[in-house]
Amino acid sequence: MSVKKTYPTSPTPGKQLSSKKPNAKKQRGNWLLIGLGLTAVSLVSAMAGAFLSISFSATPLRQSSLTPGQEKVFSRDSTIAYKNLRLPELSRPVNLLVLGTKVLSSEVNEKPKEDLGYHALVNSFKGLSDTMVLLRFDPSQDKLRLLSIPRDTQANIGRGIRKINEANYYGGAALAAEAVSTLLGGVPVDRYVRVNIQGVEKVIDALGGVNVYVPKNMKYTDHSQHLYIDLKQGKQHLDGERAIAFLRFRYDRYGDIGRVQRQQMLMRAVVEQALRPQTVLKMPEILSVIGTYIDTNLTVEELVALAGFAAQTRRSNVEMLMVPGGFSGDGKQKVSYWIPYPHKIREMVADYFDHGNYQDFENKNPTRLRIAIQDSVEDPKAVKAMVNYLRERGYGRVFVSDNWGEPLTTTRIVAQQGDDLGAASLKATLRVGEVLVESTGTLSSDITIILGRDWQQQYPSFESPTAENFLQTQHNN
Repeated sequence: MSVKKTYPTSPTPGKQLSSKKPNAKKQRGNWLLIGLGLTAVSLVSAMAGAFLSISFSATPLRQSSLTPGQEKVFSRDSTIAYKNLRLPELSRPVNLLVLGTKVLSSEVNEKPKEDLGYHALVNSFKGLSDTMVLLRFDPSQDKLRLLSIPRDTQANIGRGIRKINEANYYGGAALAAEAVSTLLGGVPVDRYVRVNIQGVEKVIDALGGVNVYVPKNMKYTDHSQHLYIDLKQGKQHLDGERAIAFLRFRYDRYGDIGRVQRQQMLMRAVVEQALRPQTVLKMPEILSVIGTYIDTNLTVEELVALAGFAAQTRRSNVEMLMVPGGFSGDGKQKVSYWIPYPHKIREMVADYFDHGNYQDFENKNPTRLRIAIQDSVEDPKAVKAMVNYLRERGYGRVFVSDNWGEPLTTTRIVAQQGDDLGAASLKATLRVGEVLVESTGTLSSDITIILGRDWQQQYPSFESPTAENFLQTQHNN
């Protein structure tokens, strides 16, 4: 078991990740935010738990059966408890594997009822899992953690070394769960959910769309799938179709890792918006779509318990991680992998999944913390002031990255590789900002600081001889 962490007052260096760019080769599969479909449905279901209990059977959303051997992959330990005749609540942490599928008629040798002249989508769970997310609902720490597993991750799926997204194709949810558990050094998988792309689109529409910042203009056309993407940079309200387009966009310098980052951006937006009270009015529409497009071994009681926990989770306690790794080779290989870093995975699962006991003593020197600075307020002087301020305080690996297009009021300190201790130290040093554990920052950084107006308003005081006194006063207030 890992030792519970306390936040230090001095900088703690983070972890490292390869900055090599991915293979630009066009890939057949597309990343989908399937995990958000379950998350959105679960959150709003918390407001209608009683309705769910009387409307569905014990396993309401199961579309496929598991053999006795496959059943053993998943924990059968009790996950819920009842208190004072209330709705079920989580009695222990639960690890839920979410698999997203986008299956075309050409991939399952099925032809549309009509000859449409293109590869039609099929409501199936049997293809490659374009999205893999392991969610941990942890009532002991009041945390909701999401681990994104890149579809190209190199793994042993029982058929030799392959991409981990092939596990669902060859052995369904059980083999996918085994592959994920092996990749993470034995982290148990308690339950699974498989969601089809068509269900994700309909769930977002049922929620009334989602507000998200599109970081750049996105334009792409694929006539073979009738896929036409044309999104403009800026804050957008996306319906289901456009939200899926946001995730399926192909041309990104980080390739599929860029899709993981957009997945996390959209997931956080959906989680926050799904908590609005007016969502309950859309329950009939939401419930009408989940039965067709979702396959899971969750019971109604477990679904309600997970939903109730998620609905009470604070924004700062929703943490989003990604399997540590780097791109394989120089981009010229026929098969491109995301190569996992075992020692960094061991440290991550010890810290965030309470599995094992691992500490990385190699990088406990503050000078090793790689910090990327992104400017969201178009103020080069503020950026320079932050770089100098951090270097004067022992952070020797600070660099300026691309500007962030969305103007921010509050500086974001993004723990890009899960180093929440290092991020908390930086916040204490800067006296501004909010810490977010997610993988949406600069890929080559340990921590990404997106400079906001709060820093812009504060930095001129550093030129004064009483700057330290000013900062101390701000901190005390």
